[in-house]
Amino acid sequence: MRPEERFKGLDVLVADRGGALLATATLACRKPGGRGGPAPGRPGTANRHWHRVRDQPEIYLRRTIYHLAVDQWRYRRRHPVVLSRAGTDLDAAAQPDGTDMVHLRLALIQGLAQLPPRQRAVLVLPYWDQLSESEAADVLGCSLGTVKSSASRGLARLREVTTAWAIESAPAENPLANGASS
Repeated sequence: MRPEERFKGLDVLVADRGGALLATATLACRKPGGRGGPAPGRPGTANRHWHRVRDQPEIYLRRTIYHLAVDQWRYRRRHPVVLSRAGTDLDAAAQPDGTDMVHLRLALIQGLAQLPPRQRAVLVLPYWDQLSESEAADVLGCSLGTVKSSASRGLARLREVTTAWAIESAPAENPLANGASS
Protein backbone atom coordinates (compact mmCIF):
# COMPACT_ATOMS: atom_id res chain seq x y z
CA MET A 1 0.00 0.00 0.00
CA ARG A 2 1.35 3.41 -0.95
CA PRO A 3 1.92 5.89 1.91
CA GLU A 4 -0.51 8.45 0.49
CA GLU A 5 -3.30 5.82 0.44
CA ARG A 6 -2.56 4.61 3.95
CA PHE A 7 -3.88 7.79 5.60
CA LYS A 8 -6.58 8.62 3.06
CA GLY A 9 -9.38 10.66 4.64
CA LEU A 10 -7.52 11.41 7.87
CA ASP A 11 -6.65 14.95 6.75
CA VAL A 12 -10.30 15.71 5.96
CA LEU A 13 -11.50 14.38 9.32
CA VAL A 14 -8.86 16.36 11.21
CA ALA A 15 -9.72 19.52 9.26
CA ASP A 16 -13.43 19.09 10.09
CA ARG A 17 -13.33 17.71 13.65
CA GLY A 18 -9.74 18.30 14.80
CA GLY A 19 -10.66 20.95 17.38
CA ALA A 20 -13.23 18.72 19.07
CA LEU A 21 -10.88 15.73 19.00
CA LEU A 22 -8.06 17.80 20.48
CA ALA A 23 -10.33 19.06 23.27
CA THR A 24 -11.38 15.49 24.06
CA ALA A 25 -7.78 14.32 24.09
CA THR A 26 -6.71 17.22 26.30
CA LEU A 27 -9.38 16.50 28.90
CA ALA A 28 -9.16 12.72 28.75
CA CYS A 29 -5.36 12.54 28.91
CA ARG A 30 -4.82 15.37 31.39
CA LYS A 31 -2.27 14.57 34.08
CA PRO A 32 -3.04 15.39 37.74
CA GLY A 33 -1.64 18.71 38.84
CA GLY A 34 -2.56 20.40 35.56
CA ARG A 35 0.31 19.14 33.43
CA GLY A 36 -0.75 17.81 30.06
CA GLY A 37 1.25 15.65 27.77
CA PRO A 38 1.22 12.68 25.49
CA ALA A 39 0.39 9.27 26.81
CA PRO A 40 3.27 6.84 27.02
CA GLY A 41 3.66 4.65 23.98
CA ARG A 42 4.96 4.73 20.47
CA PRO A 43 4.44 7.73 18.18
CA GLY A 44 1.68 7.25 15.65
CA THR A 45 -0.44 5.02 17.86
CA ALA A 46 -3.67 6.75 16.83
CA ASN A 47 -3.11 6.30 13.12
CA ARG A 48 -1.31 2.94 13.07
CA HIS A 49 -4.35 1.06 11.72
CA TRP A 50 -6.05 3.98 9.98
CA HIS A 51 -6.01 2.19 6.61
CA ARG A 52 -8.31 -0.50 8.09
CA VAL A 53 -10.99 1.95 9.25
CA ARG A 54 -14.02 1.83 6.97
CA ASP A 55 -16.98 3.07 9.01
CA GLN A 56 -17.16 5.78 11.66
CA PRO A 57 -13.57 7.07 11.63
CA GLU A 58 -14.28 9.67 14.33
CA ILE A 59 -15.47 6.97 16.72
CA TYR A 60 -12.27 5.04 15.96
CA LEU A 61 -10.16 8.08 16.90
CA ARG A 62 -12.20 8.80 20.04
CA ARG A 63 -11.88 5.17 21.14
CA THR A 64 -8.12 5.38 20.52
CA ILE A 65 -7.96 8.56 22.64
CA TYR A 66 -9.82 6.76 25.43
CA HIS A 67 -7.48 3.76 25.30
CA LEU A 68 -4.42 6.03 25.35
CA ALA A 69 -5.87 7.76 28.43
CA VAL A 70 -6.31 4.37 30.12
CA ASP A 71 -2.71 3.47 29.25
CA GLN A 72 -1.56 6.77 30.72
CA TRP A 73 -3.61 6.18 33.87
CA ARG A 74 -2.05 2.74 34.32
CA TYR A 75 1.40 4.22 33.77
CA ARG A 76 0.74 6.86 36.43
CA ARG A 77 -0.37 4.18 38.91
CA ARG A 78 3.05 2.59 38.57
CA HIS A 79 4.82 5.98 38.66
CA PRO A 80 2.87 8.20 41.12
CA VAL A 81 3.12 11.99 41.05
CA VAL A 82 2.93 14.19 44.13
CA LEU A 83 0.00 16.58 43.75
CA SER A 84 -0.20 20.13 45.03
CA ARG A 85 -3.18 22.42 45.42
CA ALA A 86 -1.36 25.50 44.12
CA GLY A 87 -3.62 27.68 42.04
CA THR A 88 -6.90 25.88 42.78
CA ASP A 89 -8.39 28.19 45.39
CA LEU A 90 -11.26 30.25 44.11
CA ASP A 91 -11.41 33.66 45.74
CA ALA A 92 -15.11 34.43 46.15
CA ALA A 93 -14.40 37.89 47.55
CA ALA A 94 -12.52 39.10 44.45
CA GLN A 95 -14.21 41.32 41.91
CA PRO A 96 -15.23 39.36 38.82
CA ASP A 97 -12.81 40.18 36.02
CA GLY A 98 -13.04 37.06 33.86
CA THR A 99 -10.34 35.16 35.69
CA ASP A 100 -12.95 33.46 37.86
CA MET A 101 -13.96 31.38 34.84
CA VAL A 102 -10.32 30.44 34.25
CA HIS A 103 -10.02 29.31 37.88
CA LEU A 104 -13.29 27.41 37.63
CA ARG A 105 -12.11 25.66 34.46
CA LEU A 106 -8.78 24.81 36.11
CA ALA A 107 -10.64 23.36 39.11
CA LEU A 108 -12.84 21.29 36.80
CA ILE A 109 -9.84 19.95 34.90
CA GLN A 110 -8.05 19.09 38.15
CA GLY A 111 -11.20 17.43 39.48
CA LEU A 112 -11.55 15.38 36.29
CA ALA A 113 -7.89 14.36 36.53
CA GLN A 114 -8.66 12.66 39.85
CA LEU A 115 -11.30 10.39 38.31
CA PRO A 116 -10.58 7.00 36.76
CA PRO A 117 -10.39 7.07 32.94
CA ARG A 118 -13.83 5.53 32.29
CA GLN A 119 -15.61 7.94 34.64
CA ARG A 120 -13.68 10.84 33.12
CA ALA A 121 -14.59 9.70 29.61
CA VAL A 122 -18.30 9.31 30.35
CA LEU A 123 -18.36 12.85 31.74
CA VAL A 124 -16.25 14.45 28.98
CA LEU A 125 -18.04 12.87 26.01
CA PRO A 126 -21.62 14.00 26.84
CA TYR A 127 -20.88 17.30 28.60
CA TRP A 128 -17.86 18.54 26.64
CA ASP A 129 -18.27 16.89 23.23
CA GLN A 130 -22.08 17.05 23.31
CA LEU A 131 -22.50 13.35 22.51
CA SER A 132 -25.60 11.49 23.63
CA GLU A 133 -25.22 8.69 26.16
CA SER A 134 -25.74 6.09 23.43
CA GLU A 135 -23.08 7.74 21.24
CA ALA A 136 -20.71 7.76 24.22
CA ALA A 137 -21.42 4.05 24.71
CA ASP A 138 -20.53 3.43 21.06
CA VAL A 139 -17.29 5.40 21.38
CA LEU A 140 -16.27 3.58 24.55
CA GLY A 141 -17.42 0.17 23.32
CA CYS A 142 -19.64 -0.50 26.33
CA SER A 143 -23.34 -0.67 27.16
CA LEU A 144 -25.62 2.30 27.75
CA GLY A 145 -26.12 1.15 31.36
CA THR A 146 -22.37 1.20 31.95
CA VAL A 147 -22.20 4.77 30.67
CA LYS A 148 -25.08 5.85 32.92
CA SER A 149 -23.74 4.17 36.06
CA SER A 150 -20.17 5.36 35.43
CA ALA A 151 -21.41 8.92 34.86
CA SER A 152 -23.42 8.81 38.08
CA ARG A 153 -20.42 7.58 40.08
CA GLY A 154 -18.13 10.06 38.32
CA LEU A 155 -20.37 13.03 39.11
CA ALA A 156 -20.66 11.90 42.73
CA ARG A 157 -16.87 11.61 43.03
CA LEU A 158 -16.39 15.00 41.33
CA ARG A 159 -18.79 16.53 43.87
CA GLU A 160 -16.82 14.94 46.73
CA VAL A 161 -13.53 16.30 45.41
CA THR A 162 -14.80 19.82 44.79
CA THR A 163 -16.75 19.94 48.07
CA ALA A 164 -13.57 19.02 49.94
CA TRP A 165 -11.79 21.91 48.20
CA ALA A 166 -14.58 24.34 49.17
CA ILE A 167 -14.48 23.22 52.83
CA GLU A 168 -10.68 23.47 53.01
CA SER A 169 -10.63 26.98 51.56
CA ALA A 170 -13.62 28.35 53.52
CA PRO A 171 -12.79 31.02 56.13
CA ALA A 172 -13.68 30.44 59.75
CA GLU A 173 -17.29 31.42 60.43
CA ASN A 174 -16.53 33.27 63.65
CA PRO A 175 -12.83 34.13 64.03
CA LEU A 176 -13.46 35.90 67.37
CA ALA A 177 -14.86 32.75 68.99
CA ASN A 178 -11.36 31.39 69.68
CA GLY A 179 -10.62 34.01 72.31
CA ALA A 180 -9.39 36.77 70.00
CA SER A 181 -10.64 40.25 70.68
CA SER A 182 -11.29 43.06 68.31
